Amino acid sequence: MFATRSRLWARTAAGGAAVLALAALTACSSGMETAEPAAGGGGTSDGPLTIALIQKQGDQQYFIDEANGAKEAAKEDGDVTINVVDVSTDSNKAISEVEAAIAQGVDGIIIVVPDTQIGPQVIQLAADAGIPLMAADDPIVDAKGDAAPFTGFDGTSMGEKVGADAARLYQEAGWTAADTRILSAYKQDQPNCVERVDGAIDAFSQAVTDGPEVIEVGTDNSATDAQDKAGAVITANSGVKHWVVWGCNDENETGVVTALQNAGVAPADIIGVGLGAYLTCKDWNAGQETGNKSALFISGVEVGKAAVTSMVDLLRNGTELPPKTVANTEIVDASNWEEKGVVCT
Repeated sequence: MFATRSRLWARTAAGGAAVLALAALTACSSGMETAEPAAGGGGTSDGPLTIALIQKQGDQQYFIDEANGAKEAAKEDGDVTINVVDVSTDSNKAISEVEAAIAQGVDGIIIVVPDTQIGPQVIQLAADAGIPLMAADDPIVDAKGDAAPFTGFDGTSMGEKVGADAARLYQEAGWTAADTRILSAYKQDQPNCVERVDGAIDAFSQAVTDGPEVIEVGTDNSATDAQDKAGAVITANSGVKHWVVWGCNDENETGVVTALQNAGVAPADIIGVGLGAYLTCKDWNAGQETGNKSALFISGVEVGKAAVTSMVDLLRNGTELPPKTVANTEIVDASNWEEKGVVCT
């Protein structure tokens, strides 16, 4: 077990949304694992369709990829328009954009909420309007606790893969807990981030007994904020020789690694394991020595494709939305990121 788990910011997250357990998973052509859809169906349409894709942090590469994947899936139908809306981290804007989409008469809504606490409200808005709604990336539930159809990733599993690879690299490096610290950076009131970093800690601790102290850094999930917040931690721990880094996303991990390297820590003394791979790959692409040693590759393209494909299948054929569609993930590094299809920004 870890000797100490420090917290720089109080965790204010409410209890995470319950996610439906699935009895059967089947592979699909997009590389996703998809739950068997519930019985029944909806209306059908042969005419033009408009689907609203409402996203948080739409300027991040993952969400740009997701929007592109959604548009690619729409092209396969030939008569589907995707209206992409970026609400950044503004929950009020997300609610107003759902209302706007309803007023515009869209046929379906796919939403990545900035905060899962607005789940009951946006689900109710869509239900009252008779418009099907699917959550992407962040699961949401209604007022009764029932989950909306979801396409994305298993946060705990993602974190476990990150933590397991960090443990492997730590053991291979021969480092000791006495002169090593783990920096875990994430938005601490975001449930899916909590799942990811908790999964990383659990997997690392299972592989490494008496591991290094974990220092948790609260961020807004941007690379700039992660870099800024990590600076104070590095200064306060100037005697630490080795650093292990992970976070909720690539922005957090690369931001912390950048802060360490700017502070004079050699890349050889940093084990950074990203989550996304779209930023960690930049140093690999440039052939630079880096503290970014590996990353969990998550494909926004595939999530966007899967969400739109399911929504179109409902609207065209009456096939009910799958309760939960989980994307595949895998660890990549400087040796294989290109062949695995990572889009480097």
